[in-house]
Amino acid sequence: MNHSHLTANILGASGYVGGELLRILLGHSGIGIVAVTSESKVGKLVSHTHPNLRKVCSLKFVSNNNLPKADILFSCLPHGTLVKKIDEFIGKYEYLVDLSADFRLKDSVAYLKWYEFEHPKKEFLNQFTPGLVEIYRTKLKQSKKVCTMGCSATATILPLFPLVQEKIIDLENIIINIATGSSGSGNKPNIASHHAERANVMRAYKPVGHRHVAEVIQELNLPKTPAYSITASPLVRGINTIIHTKLIKELDEKAIRNIYRKYYSEEPFIRIVKEMGGFHRLPEPKILTGSNFCDIGFELDTENNHLVLISALDNLVKGAAGQAVQALNIMAGFEETEGLEFPGLHPM
Repeated sequence: MNHSHLTANILGASGYVGGELLRILLGHSGIGIVAVTSESKVGKLVSHTHPNLRKVCSLKFVSNNNLPKADILFSCLPHGTLVKKIDEFIGKYEYLVDLSADFRLKDSVAYLKWYEFEHPKKEFLNQFTPGLVEIYRTKLKQSKKVCTMGCSATATILPLFPLVQEKIIDLENIIINIATGSSGSGNKPNIASHHAERANVMRAYKPVGHRHVAEVIQELNLPKTPAYSITASPLVRGINTIIHTKLIKELDEKAIRNIYRKYYSEEPFIRIVKEMGGFHRLPEPKILTGSNFCDIGFELDTENNHLVLISALDNLVKGAAGQAVQALNIMAGFEETEGLEFPGLHPM
C-alpha cells in the first residue's frame, strides 16, 4: 500500500541514534513527526540536545507515557527496554520499528548466550523482520514490524552475504576485524569515553565474543562462531571492517566482482568500491559520514587463495537510523531512497 503521508512517534530520541533518525525523518516527504520522547528531558527543546536541528525542529521531548496517536512507532530505547513495554504498543501502530537488539535474534536461547537474559516475549521474535533491505526486501513488503541489525553486524553481513550464497568461501575459516567510531557507544559518558582516554586511540575493545556476532551467525547460517574482534578507533562516526576468508573455488577478481554485481548492482545503497588508481581505491568510512551507503571492496591473494573483504559505513545511518528508514520505506510503500539521498561529505 502506498501512503501519501504517515505520522510517527519516536521513543528514546535523545541519544545519537534518535537524533540521527530525527534528522533523516525531518527530510522525509511522506512522514510527519508527532512526538519524541526522553524521560530525562521531558519539556526540553529537542534542539538543545541535538543542536544541528536548530531552526529545523521545534518539538519538545515528552514522556513515553504521554504519546499521541500516530501510524509509526520508532523505538531507539536502550537494549532490553522495549521488550518490557511491547504489550503497550502492539495494536496501536500500523508499523513498529525497533532499533535495539530486543528482537534481532530469532532463537531465545541465543539471548541467554549473548545477552545473558531470558527473553520475556519469545512469541514476538519471529514477528520482526530484519532491516537489511538487500536481503529481506520481499519479506519487508509484507511486514509491519522491523528490527534493525547492529552496526558492526550490518558491516559484516552485507559483504559476506553474496559469497556465502554462492558457496565460494570456507565458512569455518572467517576472521572479522572491525574498527568502530566512538558514537557507537552511545551518549552516556564514562571514563573510557573521557577525552583524555578516548582521543587518538586505537584500543582493542572486544577482541573476542562481541554479541553482534550472534546476528552474523544467524543471518549467514554459519556452522561455527567466526573470529570477530572490535577495535575502538579515533573516528566519531564510522565502521571499517576487514574480513579474511579462504576461497574453496579458484576464482579471479573479475569473477568475484561479477558475484557482487549479481546481488548488489541494483541496490541503491550498496557501492562496490575497487578502483585501479588513486588513494580512494577501497572503502573508507570518513567519506560516508551522514550517508546511508555501505561501500564494499575486496583484494584477492591468489598465491594463498585468500580473499580479503573491506566494507565501510556510517554506524548511525546505514548501521542504525538510515537502515530503519530504508526498511520502513519498503514496508509502507514509499520510494526506497526517500529521506536518504544525502551522499556524504568530502573533504571532511
